[in-house]
Amino acid sequence: MTGASGGLGKEIAIHFSNSGWNVIATMICIKEATVFENISNIKCYELNVASQESIQKAKAQILSDFQSIDVIINNAGVGYRSFVELSEDDKIDGIVKVNYLGVVKVCRAFIPHFREQNKGQFINISSIAGLVNLPLGSFYHSTKKALESFSECMAYELLDFNISVCTVQFGNAPTNFQKNISKCENSTIESYNTMMNSIDGIMNRKTTENHELTQAILDKLLKISENPSKKFRRYSIGFDAHLMKYLRKILGYRIFSRVIRRYVLSK
Repeated sequence: MTGASGGLGKEIAIHFSNSGWNVIATMICIKEATVFENISNIKCYELNVASQESIQKAKAQILSDFQSIDVIINNAGVGYRSFVELSEDDKIDGIVKVNYLGVVKVCRAFIPHFREQNKGQFINISSIAGLVNLPLGSFYHSTKKALESFSECMAYELLDFNISVCTVQFGNAPTNFQKNISKCENSTIESYNTMMNSIDGIMNRKTTENHELTQAILDKLLKISENPSKKFRRYSIGFDAHLMKYLRKILGYRIFSRVIRRYVLSK
């Protein structure tokens, strides 16, 4: 699993470990592996998904230690909340390299191993951002939508090799993800500042409200891993994800966007 050193990734690693799985936990800085000290069935590796060299090095180390891999959970991800006008090149490049290209390159690296063993499963962590478009999500949402398309296309290619592919979408789990999101600087444009404050408030409130979401995610990921679907699947977890998914479908683009604008501007 990628992005395992903290937040949801750490919880996933421990949950699978407690359920009897041997967990391969990867992280950008191996010093953070101390969070798994004294857990014998979690083995840690340094892996920066934005670096092809790092991916290949980690792959070689992992395959020298493990003959078989059942599931790869692509969990590593970053956030960037910015107006397009105020966005920065390095932040745009960074989110694309981690959220989209990181998943692409990790999958590409391990497909040959899955083919050789004639089994395997890729679980790509997406978001409700991959289902609907919300304000200030131009970059984060774009990477998650790209991930959805990539995963579905890849699933067709791997049908003959008993390799399962799925995506998992959910809302704001009570982790530090929102606190760690990069944001553009305050602007002299009052409309921008008002919208940013509104979105920040909504996201932070949702994060604190979703008390049961983390456990629901952990249970669902374990169930998916233990029972891989032969066909490509999109799994939505939690009230927010299901609500947004069905509202967008039922209301259509025009009415849905009107509801979102009113909701944001009224905060």
